[in-house]
Amino acid sequence: MNKQLLYTTLRTYMFYSLLVLMIAAPICYYAIATLYTKEADDTLLLHKREFLYYDAPKLQQTSIPLWNAFNRNRKLDSTKHTPKEILFFSHYLDTLDEEIEPYREINLPVIIQGKAYTYSDKINLVEKEDLQKSIVGLFICIITVLLIGFIIITHILTKRLWQPFYQILQQIEQFEINQQSPPIFKKSKVQEFDRLQSSIKQLIQKNTQIYKNQQEFIENAAHELQTPLAIFKAQIDSFIQNTEITTSQAVILAQLHQQVNRLERLNKNLLLLSKMDNQVYHHKQPYSITSAIQKNLAFFTEQAAAKNICITTLLNTQIQLHTNVALADILLNNLFLNAIKHNIPGGTITINTHHKQICFSNTGSPIALSNSHLFQRFSKLNPSTDGSGLGLAIIKKIADLNDWQITYDYKEGQHIFSLQF
Repeated sequence: MNKQLLYTTLRTYMFYSLLVLMIAAPICYYAIATLYTKEADDTLLLHKREFLYYDAPKLQQTSIPLWNAFNRNRKLDSTKHTPKEILFFSHYLDTLDEEIEPYREINLPVIIQGKAYTYSDKINLVEKEDLQKSIVGLFICIITVLLIGFIIITHILTKRLWQPFYQILQQIEQFEINQQSPPIFKKSKVQEFDRLQSSIKQLIQKNTQIYKNQQEFIENAAHELQTPLAIFKAQIDSFIQNTEITTSQAVILAQLHQQVNRLERLNKNLLLLSKMDNQVYHHKQPYSITSAIQKNLAFFTEQAAAKNICITTLLNTQIQLHTNVALADILLNNLFLNAIKHNIPGGTITINTHHKQICFSNTGSPIALSNSHLFQRFSKLNPSTDGSGLGLAIIKKIADLNDWQITYDYKEGQHIFSLQF
């Protein structure tokens, strides 16, 4: 599934923000731990200097037990032997809380009245851990609030920034080249969007003009061809009625007459498509498609009888429409003619009506037709036929003009054209 541009950008920002948070949180924790350890070391070293300056010169060996009793964390021990000053982490049992708690400790050798002692001092690091957790928790909360705010603000600003783009996209999606008026774009404050609007306007103007020129050419050509074709057809009819022509000449004239009829049908169909593109058939009125089928059934039954084709109607539902009557009649005629022309001798045609749907089912080719080019202009179901390849294209065009849906399916040897209203 394709992703929207806005959310693709926000997702990138979010991943980057989470990455920064994941990296920054442990760095912040260890930085605070280092600073706190350094502060504890500085305190222990200060206590050491104070002891060496104030207490050690005056202290007597006999008063050391008393001094140890009055100092909870500082001790002088003659049994321990420390060659040099060291700072290290240690753990001791807290008798009040009955827990093993971490400490930062210093040991160094001292001489009291000529006897070697080990001076030790320690600082409880429980407060350090609580402080670290509090600071890191606060840091994470602040960063999280900042990231959420950043994402929300970015979402709002980006959505507002890209609003002209979405408006342009909506206008292009709704635009049809046969519309009378081009899309109107709102002025944007972003230079790139203004350039995009200008380029699209120029492109639409050029293509609309090309389309209009093409439609005018088709319509004018179709009108101009009507008179020569009528004269040509009349002259061929005149020659055919002449009793002095030979049999071979009559065959040639009959072929010419057939091709002229084909050109005449092609010319009328092209003119019809051109008029529909120019929205000539805009007048609409109530239309009963069920009654229209019944009215034309006798004529098309006679047409089908030439190929020994049986037409069956199952008009179970009365379908009332509001459409252009001329176009609706053309659509029905083309559906009938398509079912007859591409059928087989001795075949069948079945016409069903359902709720807002009509289906033409007919026998014919034993394989399904290709849906990809079925309703395109000049696309023939059978290249060997003398049709113009515009019948289904006209059906599709009329359906599109009325917002109807024409579909094709092949089931159990039946070619089914369904029109959903």
